[in-house]
Amino acid sequence: MYGKLHSACLYGIDGVIIQVEADLANGLPQTSIIGLPDSSIRESVERVRAAIKNCGYAYPLQRVTINLAPADLRKEGAAFDLAIALGILTTSGQVQLPGADRLLVIGELALDGSLRPVTGVLSMAERAKREGFEGLLLPVENAPEAALIGGLNIYGISHLNDLEDKSGDRESGKSGSEFASVTSRPEKAPVIVSLDRLAYTPLSSAARASYRGEAASLEDYRDVFGQQHVKRALTIAAAGMHNIILIGPPGTGKTMLIKRLPTILPELSEQESLETTKIFSAAGKLKQTEGLLRRRPFRSPHHTISPGGLIGGGTIPKPGEVSLAHRGILFLDELPEFSRSVLEVLRQPMEDHEVTISRARAVFTYPARFMLACSMNPCPCGYYGSDHPLQRCTCSLRRIAGYRSKISGPLLDRIDIQVDVPRPKEMPGASEPLSSEEMRKDVDAAREIQLRRYHGTPFRWNSELYGSALRRYAPLDQEAGRILNSTLEALGLSMRAYDRILKLSRTIADLDGSGSITSAHIAEAIQYR
Repeated sequence: MYGKLHSACLYGIDGVIIQVEADLANGLPQTSIIGLPDSSIRESVERVRAAIKNCGYAYPLQRVTINLAPADLRKEGAAFDLAIALGILTTSGQVQLPGADRLLVIGELALDGSLRPVTGVLSMAERAKREGFEGLLLPVENAPEAALIGGLNIYGISHLNDLEDKSGDRESGKSGSEFASVTSRPEKAPVIVSLDRLAYTPLSSAARASYRGEAASLEDYRDVFGQQHVKRALTIAAAGMHNIILIGPPGTGKTMLIKRLPTILPELSEQESLETTKIFSAAGKLKQTEGLLRRRPFRSPHHTISPGGLIGGGTIPKPGEVSLAHRGILFLDELPEFSRSVLEVLRQPMEDHEVTISRARAVFTYPARFMLACSMNPCPCGYYGSDHPLQRCTCSLRRIAGYRSKISGPLLDRIDIQVDVPRPKEMPGASEPLSSEEMRKDVDAAREIQLRRYHGTPFRWNSELYGSALRRYAPLDQEAGRILNSTLEALGLSMRAYDRILKLSRTIADLDGSGSITSAHIAEAIQYR
């Protein structure tokens, strides 16, 4: 006897459709799973056997072979449990699942037959829709996430016995776990699954927001007194998604300033939202009650993080912090405290906007298009060059050089905006501070200009320009070109720095509403180097 269902697994952050084939043949009772399964899938034999028996079904006393196709793709995780169990039950004639060829089955089984949620459901649902499937059968905890992909019928269950309509028993107060106490099921007609009865109705966006109790952010640039030049630099960084570093003594508000960056960034577009949410889903960090992520991610790892934690990896590769910050901000506070090996692995994703992790059997690619925001002190004690009336720097020149040498020249060259943050001169109440709302209006206006300019191109932000596109969209007049060339020679800047000044000046011009880049825009961009 032969049967086939469809399930899915993750390959990187993308879903892959897997055929789950079940064959029952005469022979010694044993179960084999083939098709490059990992240890968690091989262990599913015992989970599925116990769940089937504890739900009152009969596990076939035959030779059971489960094939996961395509056979050349490594499969990982416990998302195949439900598909394997239903494959055995449908093939043995104990369950009939109408429309199984158009249904994707996902879920991990407990020994009593209850369902546990799995990660990466959003990516699997997206793949199912692209492959022409009509619905998903999965744990009820994963149903809200799967429902984010429109055009699919979502069927959620919490127990294997939910497939059987026992409305009469349920009215009497029995639950799925109580049905599991049945140890044998008498010979009778097969259970015919009614999917309509299991249909999940997603919450409206308003109800979801109410359920989350989402509150407005309490952080605002209005809380930061003075530092107008730093706020200007942060506005430019947000308007073009430029990398930025703030350098200054302790207590000047560097961390406070950067942590408010998300309040002036525009919301994610639909495509960006789906990309970001897929990454969080694959990493198991997507909250059940949230819809698609709308706010840009803000990731702030501790300086003790390993290269693998930052970039991603592991025996079963997972996205790292640079991918979790995709389309958002990666904040590295106290930059020199990070190990040099950790900082150096940032160079490739900052240029390529993706991370490639190679393993013996597969190569995984994760997106990593983020804004790098950093802060650091000028020396180990923090007071080198400070005008503090009481604190004086106690570091030797050798110690200062060693401290700064942790940040390599090539990494620093990739940071567009480098700003000194001195002690604030303006005291509270002296004037009305610039608020996040005012800064966000400027950012949104510049963002709209970029969206119109780059419509139909692969670019979305000025920081993404390169090559001939940079020369096309950021042309210089004669005076601006003369200033930039003379600065390049005087300061010995690299060609990468030259290109980054061009991108920065393009953003400054957009903030001014200017179609052309003038010498004033070039001069302001140069001062940030």
